[in-house]
Amino acid sequence: QVQLVESGGGLVQAGGSLRLSCAASTSIFSTYAMGWYRQAPEKQRELVARITAYGSTNYVDSVKGRFTISRDNAKNTVYLQMNSLKPEDTAGYYCKATRGYSDCWGQGTQVTVSS
Repeated sequence: QVQLVESGGGLVQAGGSLRLSCAASTSIFSTYAMGWYRQAPEKQRELVARITAYGSTNYVDSVKGRFTISRDNAKNTVYLQMNSLKPEDTAGYYCKATRGYSDCWGQGTQVTVSS
């Protein structure tokens, strides 16, 4: 079981930036696809960004051009750089690791964007 620990959330004004980190406790991190999801109160959890083991990325339309997902396999860490934040980006952000049919989730980190 992979342990995932997110960090970097917080309170920021609209237009500001945050960088989320997700550290994984596995020696084979490079073989995992990694994703960032978010869940706002009374809404379903949605995929924000994903990066494959090969480095291919995809994003939900609402964050394209503002968010960037990246990974550092030497540090077993995936990042989400969030720029031009909007109040509607306010949510709990969760990291997910996927390998084959196995998924693991982190505990989440809160991002709050004030207007």
